[in-house]
Amino acid sequence: MSAEKNLQIFNINLPKAPNPVGVYVASKIVGNLIFISGQLSVDTEGKLIKGKLGNELNLEQGYVSAKFCALNLIAQLKKICGSLDKIKSCVKITGYVNSTDDFTDQPKVINGASDIISKVFGDKGKHTRAAVSVNSLPLGASVEVEGIFEL
Repeated sequence: MSAEKNLQIFNINLPKAPNPVGVYVASKIVGNLIFISGQLSVDTEGKLIKGKLGNELNLEQGYVSAKFCALNLIAQLKKICGSLDKIKSCVKITGYVNSTDDFTDQPKVINGASDIISKVFGDKGKHTRAAVSVNSLPLGASVEVEGIFEL
C-alpha cells in the first residue's frame, strides 16, 4: 500500500513542515538516505507541547507528543521528496524524552512516533530506534524525534 494512500485511508492530515529554529537544515539527502533533523512536539494548532514526563506530563500525554513529532517528521519528508511514495524504508528514529530521573517509560512514549510511522508506511515503516531520556529539550518541548529514511 502506498504511503500517500495510507494518509487518506487513516485520515491523517500532515501539518506544514516547520522551519528550523536554529542554524541548520530540516532535512538533507546524502546518497539514498534522507536525514530529518529533530522534530518537536508541536500539535495540530501549532502549539508546542511542553513539560517533563513524570512531572507535568503523564505517559499518555508523552505518547501523543511523540505522535506529533512523527507527523512533523513525515511532513518534512513530504516537503523534501514531494511524495511519500518515494520512501523505500524508515531506517531509524531516535526519540528524546524530556523526563524526570525516575521516569523509565521512554520506549512507551516513543511508541507514539513508531506507531504513526508504521501506520503511514506499512512494512516500509519498520525501523530501528533509540528512546533516550534527557534533562531538557529545546524550547521546553516534551519530546523530540529525528529520523533516517531510505529513498
